[in-house]
Amino acid sequence: MTRRPRVSPLAARRRGLPNPRFTGLGAGLFATATMLAVAFLDRLLLDGAPVVYGVLFLLVSAVTALWVRTADLVTAPIGVPIAFAAGAYPIAGGTGGFGGQVMALVTTLAVHAGWLYGGTLIAGLIATVRKVRQMGRRQSARDSAARAGVTRAGATAYRAAGPRPGPGTRAPRATVPRAARRG
Repeated sequence: MTRRPRVSPLAARRRGLPNPRFTGLGAGLFATATMLAVAFLDRLLLDGAPVVYGVLFLLVSAVTALWVRTADLVTAPIGVPIAFAAGAYPIAGGTGGFGGQVMALVTTLAVHAGWLYGGTLIAGLIATVRKVRQMGRRQSARDSAARAGVTRAGATAYRAAGPRPGPGTRAPRATVPRAARRG
């Protein structure tokens, strides 16, 4: 009977959480759809309270940066502000036709720029930390492979080719068939 390694309660709880990995486009679509849903619910239930929208934007920014694939980390701080702007339209509440609605949206974005910058900063920091951790894991894997004596295929082939000529010897020249020399 083998004993299973003991798992900490925090690790066990973390395993129970969803761990989706969005592509860059998927992360942007997730953030945009979530912020639109938040904005419509905010408008319906709380008459467009910007503080509620801003706090939930910070949460969506963090979740988006955590759930994006490692290869697409750079897209998290790019897609999140777009999602904020798309979701700000329902809570802007402009009147007076198209021009009035555009002015209300621009005013909402200007007045609540702190939430926008905060969410973008959160997404950027999380993406940066994840990237640094990934680079550290890759480096430690390279170091452990080097300690184990594993070499790349190119280095193995280079060593298999034999000794190189010394400093006083000339390398052999490539031979050309006689028919090719005569032209």
